Amino acid sequence: MNKYLAEFIGTFFLVLTVYCCVVGLAGGAAAIFAGLAIGSVLMVMIYAGGHISGAHYNPAVTLAVFMRGKCSIADVPGYIIAQLAGGILAALVGKVLVGSPAAAAETASFVPALLAEFLGTFALCYVVLNTATSKASERTGYYGLAIGFTVTAMAYALGGISGGAFNPAVAVGGMVGGILPWGGIAYFLIGQLAAGALAAIVFRIVSPGDFE
Repeated sequence: MNKYLAEFIGTFFLVLTVYCCVVGLAGGAAAIFAGLAIGSVLMVMIYAGGHISGAHYNPAVTLAVFMRGKCSIADVPGYIIAQLAGGILAALVGKVLVGSPAAAAETASFVPALLAEFLGTFALCYVVLNTATSKASERTGYYGLAIGFTVTAMAYALGGISGGAFNPAVAVGGMVGGILPWGGIAYFLIGQLAAGALAAIVFRIVSPGDFE
């Protein structure tokens, strides 16, 4: 249970930060730093929980790590349930803290949004696999920084296209909180989960030494 609790806590604070930045900073000059705040909280939560659960905080990452062979199939349901529960609770707590969004989130154009979520999630999962699960990087401590800055970069680059979830737990939490549209559930989940799976396949191709 300690692994699932770590996943719940890390995902909770990630989604809470997303929600409070999007709603609490909406329209303010500080909103420009939202992407940096989101990447930063992911980074610190990775360092906090990495030694316990691997610090996935993202069902797409869990899928990628499972396909890579570093997460047992028995743990996958518990990880995903903990992540989704953390994201949903964070959205509800965010509403108490900063209120509801002023306007309903609009559904983006399907193809650009699907592509944006796919690319952002692929970049995230690819970096996770290469920095946190590779034999070549197992003795280094930069993985949290690399993963956090990947999310920051993708949020700034692609967030305006799709909403920049790159994470099914963030997407579900965002939809519950009203900062992401329920009409976008298809492009969120299809793009994100497909990206996690492809990242694992590409990792096997580019890092064959990790499977010897």
